[in-house]
Amino acid sequence: MTIPLSIKWENKQLILLDQQKLPHEIVYLKVDTIKDVYDAIITLKVRGAPAIGITAAYGLALEAQNYKTHSMKDFLETLKKDATYLGESRPTAVNLVWALKRLLKVVNQVDNVTSAKQLLVEEARKIHKEDEESCRNIGEFALTLLEDKTKVMTICNAGSIATAKYGTALAPFHLGKEHGKKFEVFACETRPVFQGGRLTVWELQQSGVDVTLITDGMAAHTIGAKGIEAIIVGADRIAKNGDTANKIGTLNLAILASVNSIPFYVAAPSSTFDLSIKDGLEIPIEERKAEEITHINGQAIAPVDTKVFNPAFDVTPSKYITAIITEKGIIYPDYVENISTQLVNSIEKGEGQ
Repeated sequence: MTIPLSIKWENKQLILLDQQKLPHEIVYLKVDTIKDVYDAIITLKVRGAPAIGITAAYGLALEAQNYKTHSMKDFLETLKKDATYLGESRPTAVNLVWALKRLLKVVNQVDNVTSAKQLLVEEARKIHKEDEESCRNIGEFALTLLEDKTKVMTICNAGSIATAKYGTALAPFHLGKEHGKKFEVFACETRPVFQGGRLTVWELQQSGVDVTLITDGMAAHTIGAKGIEAIIVGADRIAKNGDTANKIGTLNLAILASVNSIPFYVAAPSSTFDLSIKDGLEIPIEERKAEEITHINGQAIAPVDTKVFNPAFDVTPSKYITAIITEKGIIYPDYVENISTQLVNSIEKGEGQ
């Protein structure tokens, strides 16, 4: 059993696992242009906040290799335009814009186009490597919280194919397998596009983890019937006060965890924190096409012209979150104080955003 990867950089070529094809086909795509990268992100060929950020970084770096200008001013203007274009592909996941800003910042270190092109690729590769190390650290910290727990619930896909490797919420399960710890994972199917059923279940099976699929509506019953001991989820954006945006249905689980007095953990790298917003009310919520709910595999399951509300994410208030697990450690309430203390200090030292 092996941990699957969603992003590969081989021979100066970006290669992506087409997650639209899973679990029936394992297809890797060679991505050559910025339009290919934009399409891969917006159509969910690549998804998961960290993986989107890594992909966008490579996409911007690759596109810059084709710029014909020798003027640094023109180079930077075109680079900013392309970064803005890629940044519009997914509005909720903060890692996307974070990675693009990081590339824009790094080219200010040089004064010629040739060096800038080389530096962009190096920085994208650095982001890729850092995320893998970050995910391993998140997994190790999560294992300390789950030390006496084996039955855990999750939603969406916050695993190795949503990151560089290991994942965030799924990292303790992959690492637990490596360490000989056995988990029983209960994965919500995750409407509207079944990322839990199609991706999380497939990924954990590849790693040899015991996983059971449930529908989103079964979570409350399953917590009692199966003795769920903890819930762990990923995040697409975390506000300064700890309010967290994640796949739609996460808020339901947080409330259920509170009612049932079991811990609710959020696992995310420091790049997922958006310290520019004070709370979850400022997080933009992406809405997706109605067909993702009214159709399955192109077949209509609802009446024609059915009205649909299809938010892709919801926001969990920080009061429901037991702890936030990052690559730098575990953050507990008071989140307003502790997020600022841990992340701002690390950023000032040059370790984070």
